Amino acid sequence: MSNSVIGLSIDCADAATLARFWADVLDRKVSPQPIAQFAAIAAGEATQGPALAFHQVPEAKTVKNRLHLDLISSDFAAEADRLLSLGATRVTDVDGGGARWTTFRDPEGNEFDLVAG
Repeated sequence: MSNSVIGLSIDCADAATLARFWADVLDRKVSPQPIAQFAAIAAGEATQGPALAFHQVPEAKTVKNRLHLDLISSDFAAEADRLLSLGATRVTDVDGGGARWTTFRDPEGNEFDLVAG
């Protein structure tokens, strides 16, 4: 028996709003009928990566994520600017040892990285 990752679930305060942010980031579409309690971004034939599901939870985020998304871009500076324009906030920049990335937070504070590639 083997298992495959089909998606990632993200806890949040407003599923529809956060799904729209991530759909814009990933150039995907939010699945039909998103609501504050649940929304999703499906993985399709033309998209890379897993499906993302957003679930409303009553508690606020209080600590660093135990799991985060890593994005890669060949136009690092332009993509960093685009993420900021979509509502991400810059946390830290790392440039050393042959690697370069920036850690951002999405509008609900979930950390993710943009890697220069």
